[in-house]
Amino acid sequence: MIIIKSEHEIELMRQAGAVAGEILKELAGIIKPGVSTMEIDQFVSQSIKDQGMQAAFKGYHGYPASACVSVNQEVVHGIPDAKRKLKEGDIVSVDLGTIYKGYYSDAARTYPVGQIDAAAQKLIDTTKESFFAGLTFCRPGFRLSDISHAIQERVEADGFSVVRDYVGHGIGQAMHEEPQIPNYGPAGIGPRLVPGMALAIEPMVNEGDWQVETLSDNWTVVTCDGRRSAHYENTVVITEDEPLLLTVADSGNISRGRR
Repeated sequence: MIIIKSEHEIELMRQAGAVAGEILKELAGIIKPGVSTMEIDQFVSQSIKDQGMQAAFKGYHGYPASACVSVNQEVVHGIPDAKRKLKEGDIVSVDLGTIYKGYYSDAARTYPVGQIDAAAQKLIDTTKESFFAGLTFCRPGFRLSDISHAIQERVEADGFSVVRDYVGHGIGQAMHEEPQIPNYGPAGIGPRLVPGMALAIEPMVNEGDWQVETLSDNWTVVTCDGRRSAHYENTVVITEDEPLLLTVADSGNISRGRR
């Protein structure tokens, strides 16, 4: 069952999302060669705590950190490590979530580490653009798969592939609610979108083949062919008109030390 959110619930999610979006914005100035993936997680953890919120990922199904930090061929769920230092030319995806008064946000970005090659930049750009291609259909009357189809079309137009094993999802008082939102598939099927739906839309895009596997730590997902992957995600609410992006940084939405 898809849970329709009230205006009050959306406001709580907006506050959670504003913090997530601001942290992701600030990370762009922190991520650089020599920084460890653990330092990224520590920044995320402390920033969420400073806002009087909870890190949505910490302890979720046993996950040990506040953020997923995935480098190069790592697709998602990379575990932060003090010994893992970022290098010039890497790309790194950071996925994080917040909880405010029982309501969740979920968002991700992929960042360049120093100077990166043109192919890596294109991968990052296409992943972000595919999200916004899907966002075009986040309006009442369209069907859920219209979002999925638009993402896949944009990704494949640039010669990349969409990860099939991991999908977007509904979100609210739980991290994962109905519906599941694949980033591929035909248009025109699935439930119609209505105001009050809250969706975490998150294309994960591979430079090469779409197939992935999980490492022996039972968390880190990598591309099977060893080529790079990028991730872009926002929490989105369907309204009567334009979709509402809850996890894009807006200095008017964040208050240091919120309780």
